[in-house]
Amino acid sequence: MNQKQTETDVIIIGGGQAALSTAYFLKRKKIPFIILDEQNQAGGAWLHTWESLRLFSPNTWSSLSGWMMPITEQTYPTRNEVIQYLSAYEQRYQFPIVRPVHVDRVESNGKYLDVYAGEKFWRAKAVVSATGTWSQPFIPDYPGQENFQGTQLHSAHYMNADPFKGKKVIVVGGGNSGAQILAEVSQVAETIWVTKTPPQFLSDDVDGRVLFLRATERLKAQQEGKVIDQPVGGLGDIVMIDSVKEARQRGVLHSRPPFKSFTTDSIIWPDGSKEQVDAVIWCTGFKASLDHLRTLGVIEPDNLIEVKDGRSVKMPNLWLVGYGEWTGMASATIIGVSRTARTTVEEIVAYLHEIDTKNYLEK
Repeated sequence: MNQKQTETDVIIIGGGQAALSTAYFLKRKKIPFIILDEQNQAGGAWLHTWESLRLFSPNTWSSLSGWMMPITEQTYPTRNEVIQYLSAYEQRYQFPIVRPVHVDRVESNGKYLDVYAGEKFWRAKAVVSATGTWSQPFIPDYPGQENFQGTQLHSAHYMNADPFKGKKVIVVGGGNSGAQILAEVSQVAETIWVTKTPPQFLSDDVDGRVLFLRATERLKAQQEGKVIDQPVGGLGDIVMIDSVKEARQRGVLHSRPPFKSFTTDSIIWPDGSKEQVDAVIWCTGFKASLDHLRTLGVIEPDNLIEVKDGRSVKMPNLWLVGYGEWTGMASATIIGVSRTARTTVEEIVAYLHEIDTKNYLEK
């Protein structure tokens, strides 16, 4: 076989915050591993977010385990500050990273998993998939959508408001990305905000830190079989960062229920009225990026993988980290992923010990 082959205990697929957090705990346990990252540089999905994006937790609450994010210029870090932090973090711990590597598929091979990227492949006893969701933007289907001749853009590909100056723009989606992008575009364009249900705004003093503490309390109560009376406020509710407060002052934070369909240059509202628009920005979320795992036969009809505490039920040497609540509470956030990553690594250590003992006894 002339393919270059590298064997190790654990392969992490992905190079963003979930991958780095998992790598930190593997390194502490002295487990050999390799990170395969398809980006050209550190930063994961943050490399592709819009320019003005801000976190909604202070820097002290936006850090991975082991090393606090350095003090940022303002309370809420910018995307560039996050990228700089992730880059410095991976250098600080000297993680073994191979990039750019686009993993095509993972195949089960007896006790091992083989990870393929074009002509190359790597072999591991366990794999952690940490590819996130950014490469799988979700856009809902609307009748006539394919005939619309204006601009359609998902938040995954939105960079700044410049292309929308002086235009009439619909922003679809009631989460933080919808609110932040609406706040920015509405400064240079006429905007209409469309949301499925009325957007939920958090009070001005609530940010990501408070949400994380609430979620932690909920989890603890759940584990103890209690129900706690707590103010509503999920990780999807809108945090009133400065740009969103400013948009509120300008009176643009009013949303309308969804329109019905598209024509070539307009949308049609449920009452049948037509409104000409130049562009639609879809802030409608993402699906898990799991195509590389299809060959394992673990992907369910709902396009998710059945997991127990982040570990694949059908493939016990595969773990998933950082895709959202189904792979661990708040695991898609910088501060929340550490808890999931730590548990994952504890499970991997136990699994490796188990198979090594078995191999030893078989000899």
